Amino acid sequence: MSDARLDPPLSMPTYAVRAPLARWLGAEAARAGADLGPYRLLDVGCGEMPYLTLFQPHVREVVGMDTWDNPRASLRGVIESIPADDASFDVVLCAQVLEHVDDPAQGIRELARVTRPGGRVLLSTHGAMVYHPNPVDLWRWTGAGLDRLFRTNGDWGSVTVSAGSGTASSLAMLNAIYLEHVLRRTPLRVVRGPIVGLLNRAARALDRRVAQLRDERPGTIAANYHVVAERAA
Repeated sequence: MSDARLDPPLSMPTYAVRAPLARWLGAEAARAGADLGPYRLLDVGCGEMPYLTLFQPHVREVVGMDTWDNPRASLRGVIESIPADDASFDVVLCAQVLEHVDDPAQGIRELARVTRPGGRVLLSTHGAMVYHPNPVDLWRWTGAGLDRLFRTNGDWGSVTVSAGSGTASSLAMLNAIYLEHVLRRTPLRVVRGPIVGLLNRAARALDRRVAQLRDERPGTIAANYHVVAERAA
């Protein structure tokens, strides 16, 4: 498990995605426990389960699913055809997967199918991000687009979409990614961490100070989005 996923340093180029995502998942894991009691969790596209420790205090069972022969996954399949019974999970986690999915609408319908009435899906995916095929990279989203995707696919009682970080932080991330790539190939590579850290710190402070940079409105961008979709009880 990567500690950098749970407590990313400001020197990480993708801090604008990683830090808000870890905070959000920690809060939502605890909120689900308070609302639902000890719950059964499905982690779709689980990988190494980097956020498992955030959920462990609140779950009674964790089931991992992946597309490859992953020793952490007890289910193997794709999001468009989840090998699980209807309404078999209280909470479904799908972190940084949707941008790689062939058919996002079918994927959302499947997330709804395996979530019990009154349960919820926690999903995160990219807004503005560099191309990163793993093995494919197919989609980028807006908050409005994600809201429509969920509301038109599945029986949801509520859907809430929020930007993980503001415009300044998102721009800082994109610049930091390329700056880090350039500096690592030069004698200045030893200073790339402090420079990226300074860039992220300044952008974070600006987003906190200017509310217009945090809201989705014409002219803004978001590096990542967080979705809480609750099944109708």
